[in-house]
Amino acid sequence: MIKVNEKDIPFKDGMTLIQLRKKHKPDADIMVYNGFPVVKDITLNDQDQVCFIRRGEIPKAEEMKQLMISRHSPEIYEKIENKCIGIAGAGGLGSSLAIALARLSVGKLVIVDFDVVEPSNLNRQQYFIDQIGMFKVDALKAGLEKVNPFLDVETVNQKLDADNIGDTFKGCDVIAECFDNPESKSIIVEFVLSEFKKPVVAVSGIAGFENIHELTCRNPMKNFYLIGDGVTAAAPGMGLMAPKVGIAAHMQAGKILELLLKM
Repeated sequence: MIKVNEKDIPFKDGMTLIQLRKKHKPDADIMVYNGFPVVKDITLNDQDQVCFIRRGEIPKAEEMKQLMISRHSPEIYEKIENKCIGIAGAGGLGSSLAIALARLSVGKLVIVDFDVVEPSNLNRQQYFIDQIGMFKVDALKAGLEKVNPFLDVETVNQKLDADNIGDTFKGCDVIAECFDNPESKSIIVEFVLSEFKKPVVAVSGIAGFENIHELTCRNPMKNFYLIGDGVTAAAPGMGLMAPKVGIAAHMQAGKILELLLKM
């Protein structure tokens, strides 16, 4: 069998990509073959997955998920579709990370924050003017639903501390530390490493705009991954800005994906 836009089609020797397009979607502008866009004809194999897309067309609900899966490789999707990521903090890091994970089609996100969207957040956080005053977890969930309607999003509107971290993140495979406050960072990292013994991907040293090339991912101890330069903290004249925050958040997403694929 070959899967074409989420439908199983009997496989025949000698079947080609162009033949399938002519039969199933002759007006398609884009051909995606096993997760990779192609422009030339290809002889197909049994178990291949193909998507045909016409630019500007909104796919039917049953096709949409398969189109999303095919673009970043079905074998990757199969390994992460049932994984759960805990995100502690929905500010610049947490909101950007959540969107990146939604685009990867990770199965579930547990997002925890107690704050509301303020005008000062809009310089680096994934919110909009019409969301000012909303709880961040509610505003972020609304945005995530537009990115990936198949994502399972659990939001928790509370302040995390040592008493509730365990119940909040107990079902998560990886926890992302996305706080601004150093004390809160320490509490969650220490708890997860000692009690859960699960991977934590944290961030430290991403203020300002200079030396972006010095952002790295270190592994100072088992299950602990630290992204940033480890030095440049937020201070007067050295604020948190979109470029560095966004890069660090996507480095978190990359490391999380790597960890999930190794599980």
